[in-house]
Amino acid sequence: MKKTILFFSLLVLAFISFAQGYDPEKINKKAVGFYNQALEKAQGKDYKSAIDLLQKSISTDDKYIDAYLSLAGVYGQIKDYPPSITNYEKAFILDSDYTAEYKLPYSINLAGMGEFDKALEAINNLLGKNPPKNTSTYKAAEYRKKTYEFAVEYARKHAVKSYVFAPENLGDSINSVESEYFPSLTIDGNELVFTRRLGDFNEDFFHSKKQNNNWTFAKPLTGDINTEQNEGAQNISQDGEWLVFTGCNRPRGFGSCDIYISYLTSQGWSEALNLGGNVNSDQWESQPCLSPDKRDLYFASRQFGGFGGSDIYVCHLQTNGKWSEPENLGPSINTPGDEQCPFIHADNQTLYFTSNYWPGYGDDDLFYTRKGPNGAWSNPVNLGYPVNTINKEGTLFITADGKTAYYASDRSDSKGGLDIYSFELREDVRPYKTLWVKGQVFDKKTTKGLPSGVELIDLATKQTISKVQTDETGHYLITLPIGKDYAFNVNRKGYLFYSDNFFLSQNAPDSTYEKNIPLQPIEANASIVLNNIFFDVNKYELKPESQVELDKVVQLLRDNPTIKIEISGHTDNVGKPADNLKLSNTRARAVVNYLIERGINSQRLSAAGFGETKPVADNKSEAGRAKNRRTELKILSP
Repeated sequence: MKKTILFFSLLVLAFISFAQGYDPEKINKKAVGFYNQALEKAQGKDYKSAIDLLQKSISTDDKYIDAYLSLAGVYGQIKDYPPSITNYEKAFILDSDYTAEYKLPYSINLAGMGEFDKALEAINNLLGKNPPKNTSTYKAAEYRKKTYEFAVEYARKHAVKSYVFAPENLGDSINSVESEYFPSLTIDGNELVFTRRLGDFNEDFFHSKKQNNNWTFAKPLTGDINTEQNEGAQNISQDGEWLVFTGCNRPRGFGSCDIYISYLTSQGWSEALNLGGNVNSDQWESQPCLSPDKRDLYFASRQFGGFGGSDIYVCHLQTNGKWSEPENLGPSINTPGDEQCPFIHADNQTLYFTSNYWPGYGDDDLFYTRKGPNGAWSNPVNLGYPVNTINKEGTLFITADGKTAYYASDRSDSKGGLDIYSFELREDVRPYKTLWVKGQVFDKKTTKGLPSGVELIDLATKQTISKVQTDETGHYLITLPIGKDYAFNVNRKGYLFYSDNFFLSQNAPDSTYEKNIPLQPIEANASIVLNNIFFDVNKYELKPESQVELDKVVQLLRDNPTIKIEISGHTDNVGKPADNLKLSNTRARAVVNYLIERGINSQRLSAAGFGETKPVADNKSEAGRAKNRRTELKILSP
């Protein structure tokens, strides 16, 4: 998962007190010759040859401690931890005093394998020998001690030992001898967009589609988005219509790196547009990520006024189509260190990011935080080993189901450089599983698509979870995180709003939804069912969850001050007809009274109860009876 690793040069000896048992001057000269050749190969990054020569050196003189230490160092450099550890231990057996300082890189290799208990023991052993406190070795040892203690405590508190981290290379259709990174997917998981480095400098965007559960051969994005300049750090919107990315040192840019956007057209992806001075500054902006409703843009920036090196910011899309000024996500996320690589999940509540400051395993670790009902972010949670390691972590993308994660790594089975992998995310660090609903909004009379506003509201908290605008033909996509009950509303001026609901707090289906929504023009006799008006059984008191819908009716009447409406109540056929008639009347009156309390003139309102006399479905099934128990709104005069 790492793009870079911390390099410890183990080929040049630091100060070490020589012990009586080991004298480098007495080593076989032929072994020394192999050793010196190995140093040259290692310095030229020819690690295979260096390993062969060091093994020859040891075969010639098996008491050559320097050769064991250097061989361990080379294996550590290529992240082949087991032989590195073995060779350190052989050197320790030969002379524990001469090799004392090497407990530091030895511990790092142990930690690289996840052996944090042993790594902590090794570093405590080194610090127990009281090395000089003004040395880099002491400072590095103290730092590593803190990270190992964190790792040991994390493993104690979390079920990390039962978790199997098994990344799968996405194969030749996606990965090549070049480096591939920054994976992002559409919400259905069927289109993957990523960055590929071509040669030493140029970066372009490629994409692949999933067919029969296999990825097609990746091709460059069509249109005008790829240029001779480098494009990178991209994120595709959940509906596949927008692509935000980073471009550096471009003409008419604001700073070193700016954030750009491209739109999908019938001719492919449009020429990129700089998002302007509200988003970009004269400093570094990068790694953008769109919220699922495309109303929030998260990114990393080094602009002045932050908490440290790079901070995470968010801009909001305003009603005029412009992005707001950046908002710093604040000290619950940002620190004096570097926070980068923001990724907001399809649930629109769980944000993943990297930080080199919050307690972790060393360098950049991945964390997540959740947005509360009041918009505040929770304290960051470390994703733990083995997702986080002792090295530098990069961006992460998690699919809508919350289970599958994608990332770039230079693992041993890489096709070349960084490759894209997928793996199953540990259960306790997953975002909320998210379904989605898509369809088209259209005029009920003409069937013409209508650009409209679509809202998803948490019935319990009354918080708007998502708010999207359809495209020009009325098509929309909106996400549905499970675990909550939602009001679903569609609004357009001149039309009655549409209401529906999704009850996902108890039982959530595995399938997604498709809803094509006819809107009715505001005219005499037009009517809608108010699906989010709730009463207890045989009661007429409005439940608190009804407020979201009732306030929509209030807004409708305020926006259209001349219309008059009728609120009608209906029941199923369970019970006595007279009782049902009375109940429907009192329920309709309860709704009218709410509207009057909110300032609507009573002359514009009437209430009627029809009991069981106007069913819209068969009363023989519970599903049919549920449809018959309803509250309707009818336009009496526009």
